[in-house]
Amino acid sequence: MFKHILVATDGTALAKEAEDKGIGLAKSLGAKVSFLTVRMPFYVYTLEASGLAEMSGQYDEKSKSAAKTILTRAEASAAAAGVYCDAFDVESEYPYEAINKAATDHGCDLIVMASHGRRGVAALLLGSETVKVLTHTSIPVLVCR
Repeated sequence: MFKHILVATDGTALAKEAEDKGIGLAKSLGAKVSFLTVRMPFYVYTLEASGLAEMSGQYDEKSKSAAKTILTRAEASAAAAGVYCDAFDVESEYPYEAINKAATDHGCDLIVMASHGRRGVAALLLGSETVKVLTHTSIPVLVCR
């Protein structure tokens, strides 16, 4: 059925549950898993330009380190289950676009991701990357809540 599953993760406990479900599904199907985490770009709104380059470099180092930690944990889970995987991170201002592009670019035929299940004003104000992925992709999406 599915041969290559993209699991989008942000390192949260909820995302870990989606990782585990994606790994379990991949194991049962004999599919490959690609783990993806999306790093947000560095933005500063200030009138003082001094020190921005250093702050930007520090932010970049920390975000890459955090992404590596998230992906290393996901790879270890897949390895423990005997599932072949790869992992990568990308920087994007729009995580849903990065997720959809990665799924397409890597030939994935299923996207697995978590949803926080926000409703009402919280959903309106915070938005939902999951809903945006669902709205803008033609690839099937398994949403874990």
